[in-house]
Order: sequence, then C-alpha cells, then structure tokens
Amino acid sequence: MPPMTILLSGMMRELSAQPGFTEAMLKQIEGPNGSKNGPALLTPGLVHRMRELILGKDWAGLDRFPGWTMREINPTVRVVGRLAGRDAAAEDLASGPGATTSAGRRPSAKEVSGYIDLGALSLAEAQVVNLNQPSQLPAFTTAGIVSPMGYGVVRGDGPDPAIAPMHAESDRLAQLLNRLSLNGVAVDGATAAKPVAARVGTMEVTTPEALMEALAATGHQVMVADARYFANFGHFHYQRAGSQQSQDVMMPFWVDSQIRVPGTRRPLLVPVIHAEYEWFIRGPRVNADVAWYFGIDGKAEFRTMDELNQPWVLGRHAHEYRGADAREVTRLAGKMTVAYVHEHIARPELPFGGYYTLGVCQDGVAAIEKKMTGATTLFPNTADSRFFDDPRDTEINRLMEAIPKDREGAAPAPERIFGSLPTEDFAQITIPGLAGDLQQSRDAWEKNALHRMPGPRHRLVVALELLGAALAILTVVLLERKRRRT
Repeated sequence: MPPMTILLSGMMRELSAQPGFTEAMLKQIEGPNGSKNGPALLTPGLVHRMRELILGKDWAGLDRFPGWTMREINPTVRVVGRLAGRDAAAEDLASGPGATTSAGRRPSAKEVSGYIDLGALSLAEAQVVNLNQPSQLPAFTTAGIVSPMGYGVVRGDGPDPAIAPMHAESDRLAQLLNRLSLNGVAVDGATAAKPVAARVGTMEVTTPEALMEALAATGHQVMVADARYFANFGHFHYQRAGSQQSQDVMMPFWVDSQIRVPGTRRPLLVPVIHAEYEWFIRGPRVNADVAWYFGIDGKAEFRTMDELNQPWVLGRHAHEYRGADAREVTRLAGKMTVAYVHEHIARPELPFGGYYTLGVCQDGVAAIEKKMTGATTLFPNTADSRFFDDPRDTEINRLMEAIPKDREGAAPAPERIFGSLPTEDFAQITIPGLAGDLQQSRDAWEKNALHRMPGPRHRLVVALELLGAALAILTVVLLERKRRRT
C-alpha cells in the first residue's frame, strides 16, 4: 500500500455505523459525474450490490467490487435505462442504419453547447483566438471538484502541482480544440458553424490538426500520448478524528477477465482502467496539457487534466506520437468529437448521455489506436457499433466497428488485458493481491499455458456429464445388488 492510503473497506469499517454515511457515500458515487478517472457507472443493481456488501460487512468482497464479468454488468445498464423512463432500449434504437428519425438533423447551437465545452466560443460568430497572447481564463480552482461529506471524508482531488499552474492556458486550448473540431458542422439550419481560427505567430488555422502543425512550426514541442491509469471511481480522502493527515481511499472497480489464475480456481480480477489521449505542448507562447476522452458526463471532448492522481492509479504511455503522427491523432480526435455530437442529437433518449451504450473512455482511444498501430490493447469496450451509422461520420463509424466488442461478455484476448494496464512492471502495483495474480497469469500466457474460467455453457455441460456419470454408477450399483439377491 502507498503511504497514507487506506482501502475502501478500511474506511467503511470505521464509518458504516455512522448514521446516514453509507447512503450519502453511495449517492456521491452513483451515476454520471465529471471526474477525470471515473469510468464506473453505478447502476441501481451495482449500488444494491455495494450496499449488500457494506451492510453485510463483507469487506473482502467490497475490496473486489463488483468482480463481475461484462456479461453480468451489461444487463444492469440496460435495466437502468428502462427505470429512467427511457423505454427505447439499445435494441430498439439501433435496429438498422438511419433507424431514428432525427439522424442527420442539424442541431441547434444550444444543443451542441450542452454536449461539448465551447466556453465563450460561439457557433454563430466568426472569431480569431490569438494564442500569441496569454490566456485570460481563470486559474485552477477546486470549486465544484472537492466537496466535504462529513466524518472526515472529502470527495475530489486537489491540483496537480506540475499541471494546475497551466490551467488557464490548458482550458483555453481545450475549448479552442473543441470549437475548431466543429468548424463546418451544420447548426441551426445554416450550412455550417461560423469559422473560428487560431492565431499562432503569423499563421491562422481552422482545424485541430492544423493547430498542432502551426505550434510545431513556431518552435513548440508537441507530443500526444495514449495514456492509461487504474480508474479511481471514488476519489475519496479520509481523515480520522484526531489525525493530522488525510488518507487516499483506494477504490478500483473490478472486472472478471474470465482468465483462471494459475494454480487456483479463482478468476483473474482486474481493475478497470481509464484511457485518454493527452497533449503536452511546450514552447515560447503556449504551455498547456489537455486530454481527450468520452466520459461519464456524456461528453467526448478535449478537457483539462489538472487534478492530482492518487499514487495507486499509476500511469503509463502505451504510445507516444510526434510530428505527423501527433497531427493525425489530433485530426481523429476532432472527428470523433463531431461524431459523438451527431450521436447525441440523433438519440437524445439514451440514458447517461449515451455513456456505455456509445462506449466508455476506452472505446474512442482504442479506435484511434487501431488506426494508428494496426492493433488495439484496451479492455473493456462497450460501444454498440450499430449506433454509429451517420453518413457524415463514415471514417469514425468504420473505426468504431473495427475494435473488439465486450458488450455480450466474450472472453477478451489476454493481450488486451495486460496491454490495458498502467504499468508493465507489476512490482509498481500497490493494490493488494493484484501484482502476484498478474505476474502468474502473464507468465502462464507467455508459456502458452493460460486457461480460461469455465463459462456458463461449459459448466452446464460438466454438470450434466457428472450427473450422467453418477446415474451410470447408481445403475451399476442397483443392478449389482439385484444380481446378488437373485
């Protein structure tokens, strides 16, 4: 365990008896929020399961919550859509290309602003954003991010001292990249959004990828990273009464990989990861860090990434892109941003802004990784590619179709399980019990000796075979007894 870190079970052992705390904690983590590393959508079924574990004082179970396969998680998401009064389930909405009457409809500027952060950049007005001048946007603040819950518990992370000082520049760049992505998108019945340009040096550019090229041409270092972290679905900090320091609360969200840990009958449980693309810009005029991913707030957009990660989430760059490759990743992220806007407009009835049905943070990153490298190493992906049918987004539709699908619970390839991890050195992992399981499993995989957990059908076949064998033995015994009597 990292210093000043406590397991979720440790906090709940001490606080679950406090009146109302368990319900307040569950309410905090239930449903969408804007957290950077929050991929876990706690549906009523999952909340019920967590409540059972806490009330039953099943602390070991709580520290491997929920520990379900994707096949077991998927129905809870479909059910919550119906509970929310949105009976148009995925199967109905995605009955075929152009299945919804709103597909292809031009969104209003107000609608688009609800799906993507444009700041003060209007869709209806042409504008030039001058990056030669310092950003006038506010500095980093914890307002709306950090909130006390009582009993020494705070939810939300403070500033990352290496990144947060650049917040004003990073926020301006994120909003600008979102707005440049929408140049040319039809809105309000007009032929296109009014063009917005970015000025760098003496150049003016109108697309996200051209902005990266202009930054490089004016002496800036531009690097784009495919980054992975263990997802922290709580972001809680706990300070015991009388203590002078707070502790980070370790809260991964566990998924059954359907791999059997060698030498055991246990499945390999792995924490869900958070994936994002990150832009690192350093230079004479612009110094900024921004990220892009599809989050549980229902937005696929460029964002700031100023909050301090808890040490246990680690972090790894699976790929780094520079030059023409960085430009191409930026172009694809911009196209992906537009495709998600089209999906939101076409299917506003999807619960959670389409999160999970249109994918999670991994899907868009995996689709771009597939285009850039020819392979994808992320798990799980949840997007139903039948939804990506808008003819304006043909390239993105193909990319989303090409990635592996985990919605129905098919066993993922081991390279996706190990490739998703935020470190290749398992000795760095501080989540109790995980490093050993991963090391044994990877060693077995490299020796071609890795085994899957038996699936439901296999277990049924085995049970029937055992039942048949038992009946055969019973028949022999009865016949033998009858023979002896005669």
